[in-house]
Amino acid sequence: MADPITRRRALTIMAAAGGLPLVSMPGRAVAASPPVVWHGQALGAPATLILNHPDRPEAEALIRRVVAEVERLEGILSLYRETSVLCELNRSGALVAPPPELVDVLAASRSAHETTGGAFDPTVQPLFALYADHFKRAGATADGPAQGMVEQARALVGFDAVRFNADRIAFARRGMALTLNGIAQGYVTDRVVALLRASGMDTSLIDMGESRALGSQADGRPWRIGIAETQADRQGETVIPLVDRAVATSAFSGFLFDAAGRFSHILDPYRGSVSPRYRRLSVIAADATRADAYSTAFSLMEAERIDSVLKGQPDVAVDLLTVEGKALRLGRPETALSL
Repeated sequence: MADPITRRRALTIMAAAGGLPLVSMPGRAVAASPPVVWHGQALGAPATLILNHPDRPEAEALIRRVVAEVERLEGILSLYRETSVLCELNRSGALVAPPPELVDVLAASRSAHETTGGAFDPTVQPLFALYADHFKRAGATADGPAQGMVEQARALVGFDAVRFNADRIAFARRGMALTLNGIAQGYVTDRVVALLRASGMDTSLIDMGESRALGSQADGRPWRIGIAETQADRQGETVIPLVDRAVATSAFSGFLFDAAGRFSHILDPYRGSVSPRYRRLSVIAADATRADAYSTAFSLMEAERIDSVLKGQPDVAVDLLTVEGKALRLGRPETALSL
């Protein structure tokens, strides 16, 4: 099994962890106190949860519930746990009575696949494995795998060959495999938001590899997410204000197969490895699942084509930086407050 890749997103939580007043909760008086902050891991990525909760023991109990739920979902969706349901599907090519969460993610993947004209495609895993295996070998050619091998892997790509419903998932072609790395973090983030809402929370910031704001900060100000091309940039090149919105960021430089930096993990399902269009692309949406999937797909698409997709997605906006360093914003700016 391949090692977990470095996170392609580079998100910095800005002004979120210190001394925020708490919102009042029904039936109880609330004094201002600092939020309860948890740091950990989710699907191989750094994770953070910031709860504005008046009762610290209750908040800590809620965090334990979140951690347990993330662990459960990781056992279904992770590509890097050999015992996960996803890995079992990739080994066997079929799965009977799949967990409903896996079916949900596949349904969301199909929607993103159709909306982006096939740019989002979780069946690129054979291409990923090909590049990873090539550059792990001693003396690997700097030009990457032979074109014939790329074409063989490409023949296994195509989300239309994944058959699924509540009873069964099956691949139409032997050797196919799925990666949910472009959508699972967003899905897990949304599941955590649902858990918190059901527990009565209305002001929190959730980052399970993707960030989503539940309400505003307790004092009414937006949560602030710093966006950068790499995780080494802790300040961020721009700041996204969020209220009940999610943001996901993709960058070709987030994970590179080769030391020369020519081959990135963002793979075109039709061509394999391609030259980057953008240094960094961020998607703001009402949910983290779509933001996650779109940030991957839009990284492969021309700005005009992205803009065309956004016309049918009024709650989605894009903030990007071209390879030439030009900042560009697409969609409706009010989607992300004062984006």
